[in-house]
Amino acid sequence: MADTLSALRSLMASHSPPLDALVVPSEDYHQSEYVSARDKRREFVSGFTGSAGLALITMKKALLWTDGRYFLQAAKELSDQWNLMRIGEDPAVDVWMADNLPKEAAIGVDPWCVSIDTAKRWEHAFAKKQQKLVQTSKNLVDEVWKNQPPPEINPVIIHPLEFSGRSIKDKLNDLRENLKQEKARGIIITALDEVAWLYNIRGSDVSYCPVVHAFAIVTSNLALLYVDKRKVSSEVLSYMEENGIEVREYGAVSSDVALLASNQLNTLSAVKGTQAEVTGNDTKEMKNELELIWADPTSCCYALYSKLDADKVLLRPSPLALAKAIKNPVELEGLKRAHVRDGAAVVQYLVWLDHQMREIYGASGYFLADVGANKKKHSETMKLTEVTASDKLEGFRASKEHFRGLSFPTISSVGPNAAIIHYAPQAETCAELDPDRIYLFDSGAQYVDGTTDITRTVHFGKPSEHEKACYTAVLKGHIALGNAHFPNGTNGNALDILARVPLWKYGLDYRHGTGHGIGSYLNVHEGPHLISFRPQARNVPLQESMTVTDEPGYYEDGNFGIRLENVLIIKDAGTKFNFGDKGYLSFEHITWAPYQRKLIDLSLLIPEEIDWLNSYHSKCRDILAPYLNESESAWLKKATEPISI
Repeated sequence: MADTLSALRSLMASHSPPLDALVVPSEDYHQSEYVSARDKRREFVSGFTGSAGLALITMKKALLWTDGRYFLQAAKELSDQWNLMRIGEDPAVDVWMADNLPKEAAIGVDPWCVSIDTAKRWEHAFAKKQQKLVQTSKNLVDEVWKNQPPPEINPVIIHPLEFSGRSIKDKLNDLRENLKQEKARGIIITALDEVAWLYNIRGSDVSYCPVVHAFAIVTSNLALLYVDKRKVSSEVLSYMEENGIEVREYGAVSSDVALLASNQLNTLSAVKGTQAEVTGNDTKEMKNELELIWADPTSCCYALYSKLDADKVLLRPSPLALAKAIKNPVELEGLKRAHVRDGAAVVQYLVWLDHQMREIYGASGYFLADVGANKKKHSETMKLTEVTASDKLEGFRASKEHFRGLSFPTISSVGPNAAIIHYAPQAETCAELDPDRIYLFDSGAQYVDGTTDITRTVHFGKPSEHEKACYTAVLKGHIALGNAHFPNGTNGNALDILARVPLWKYGLDYRHGTGHGIGSYLNVHEGPHLISFRPQARNVPLQESMTVTDEPGYYEDGNFGIRLENVLIIKDAGTKFNFGDKGYLSFEHITWAPYQRKLIDLSLLIPEEIDWLNSYHSKCRDILAPYLNESESAWLKKATEPISI
């Protein structure tokens, strides 16, 4: 690590102009949350493996900013050469740079790895001391990364209509209508999941995310896909041509954006089908009338923005983000089916884990909480670890129809590790399962018909009264949010409090948002909506046919962590009245797995909560039964027995 920092500082000193600081973001050229191995530059320089963070290297200091999900993890992973900066507690990176770097300082960044929004915010902060954001022509981390993994060359896969539910033609027509309404003559699409969704393609360029490294440009009469052509089979090429899409090399996007800016971007080949249903005269009139180029300021990189005339850029959230978030009926049905199969895998895992904990460790198990039952009796060859357990869970999922892989690295965490919100166990260093401690597992899968994400927290020994009280408070918040009814136009910031109130009653809270959208065989974290205390949760109202997770938690550093998570679909509430003619919405749970009875302090639940729990558990039994064998069904029946008041 020291060698890396000194090598970077040497390049910073010899750069023209010399750099006082270098920013190394987590993101790739598409501002992705999860990136390929080649793009993990921030991880390479800092040693911090979390998905969110930013490194800043000056001639004397190295600092890393990350959010509350990763405070504990970053503190463990960073060497003493690094200073951990806690987002929300320490000064923001732009404020720190403006205050601590000298007047007229030059701050370098690869413009491909930073969004328009972020770069503009930094430039505004730098203005007071005449500091300058310098766009480096090469990524300096790539220059010093000797064993940088090669680019991924994985095939582009067609996502068929039976799973996508909407044709490319329909999606392009809607997008072009958006362009017309906003008086824009073209849009640059940079978010990987948006490109995949628009063109009904999938891939495997990024672990856990079925996306392809690609850009797209769409105008009134052009639809272009920029991708490494080695990934495109003759079948996929024909499919693209039949849908009016021209395939160009990935690297050509830079020069083509410059051509788009000067209105000189034209087709190079005659693709089949109508590219836009307008006449020649209409096209000329539209070109004269439409001057703007649409770019999403949060996902379009500064490098491409720099090719455009800033006065003629429409900086607005991509219309594809919302279109993708509002699932069509085929996607909704696919998601429901995927979650049923996934729920069966989770139950099979719990059955197996319950048996193993009793057999290997003499634990009292999932159902009993006997004092003194936890007498360990295993040998080294029989032990269970966080990794061997999560591998077993993956095996249960892999046996299910349409399985294509995990949707994120499984968080399999025991005791104090469960307090690390986005803990990622490693085979060499992970903990052994312990019947005397809480076990939290947050996991999900990619199925061709949907993406899943579920968290359950369990205990195989005797939980303490404090652990039960905390679990019950989390469960109460989880139920309260899932049962909410709210008018159209309500955003996720307004609902976030519902999941926290039962914790606040005890002076407890958690440092992460409460819910995120989820893709349809796409990214496990999907916007533009979210349920969170963060201001961006106010940007987009929750709408019918969106998906969102419901995942409150509580984490006690060095002791335990609790989280419960289901995926919900937003639906019409069918309320008796309709005040203000707004229309009212509610949630439908599509995740199926039991909540552990012995972790619940029933005295803290009100009758309505018990009724909900009984109803949910009854549905679990009925829905999952066809996917389980006799002994698994018997276990589930016991796990979902009605609670009597």
